[in-house]
Amino acid sequence: MTRRTFLTSAAAFAAALPASGALRGKKMGIVIHSYWKRWQGKYSSMKFPPFEHALDVLDHVRDLGVGSLQTMVGGWTSEFAQKVRATCESYIIKLEGSITLPKNENDVGRFEQEVRIAKEAGATIFRSATGGRRYELFSSLEEFRHWKDGAVKSMQLAEPVAKRQRVKIGIENHKDLHAAELAEVLGRLGSPHIGACVDTGNSIALLEDPMTVVETLAPFAVTTHIKDMAVQETPTGFLLAEVPLGEGILDLPRMFALFEKYNPGIGYHLEMITRDPLDIPCLKPGYWATFPDKPGTELARTLKMVREHNAAKLPKTSGLKLEEALELEEGNIVKCMHQAGEKLGFMPSLKPKPAPKKEEH
Repeated sequence: MTRRTFLTSAAAFAAALPASGALRGKKMGIVIHSYWKRWQGKYSSMKFPPFEHALDVLDHVRDLGVGSLQTMVGGWTSEFAQKVRATCESYIIKLEGSITLPKNENDVGRFEQEVRIAKEAGATIFRSATGGRRYELFSSLEEFRHWKDGAVKSMQLAEPVAKRQRVKIGIENHKDLHAAELAEVLGRLGSPHIGACVDTGNSIALLEDPMTVVETLAPFAVTTHIKDMAVQETPTGFLLAEVPLGEGILDLPRMFALFEKYNPGIGYHLEMITRDPLDIPCLKPGYWATFPDKPGTELARTLKMVREHNAAKLPKTSGLKLEEALELEEGNIVKCMHQAGEKLGFMPSLKPKPAPKKEEH
């Protein structure tokens, strides 16, 4: 793909997107993965009850004042979708879907049904991911290329459905494709209905500069996963961890400006996953199995960045009691929402606590 073709495709895609207000008129949304411990009862307690379905989550995030929820929509019935829509409208919360692309031609029917029912709930923007951690999943370039062919095929199968249903689907940079690889695929598809869900931190695991990732994918962005990241050097590479907004190394305001430039109507969704740091073993030979052409300068730049921002301590949940881990998860989300409203230009989200009543004498 030539640079001219890439820029033309990006401009055409951006022009097809709706425009709306400025950042200050927006509220930060949230991704269901921020509640990965409580989601569907994996971990919970009396103080932090499980979220069995989207309605439970909506009840909770209403009190945080979020502007939107991005959540899985698989397995919904039409009746449940109507309940979700009524709840979102009542709480003034937008809905985005997280959906699995069709695996093959026989899976297209399932995919379209899920899109159609999610539309009944009010979702017209969807996030999807085609893979996972490239350096862990594939032991050879051939394996990776075979997977990539399948991922592209899934996008091709999804495009006519998205067009027919008049929705947009953002493919996440999910530690699988480089930003330029994903942009090249989206440029080839050339559809206003298949774009990018830009995650602000994931691609550090592929030794990519996070600002360059946003610059590359912002022209295609239909939705976002907003996170801040911290790093710590190890003998075999580095550890990578989500941290509350403003406590990491990302230039989030500059990233927001790029998103707004290409799609003023874009939604921002916090993905604050409270977990142990991820190990990025970029100094082990196996890490490089699917990166035969990656320049050594990317490794050098990344390790320089890690050493300059080397955190003395990274957050983790292993070793914590259940209640402690749940408390940490909720506390991290609340910190992020405060930061979004107070420092990053979003509308204040957290509802102010009522003033204490004066004691009568």
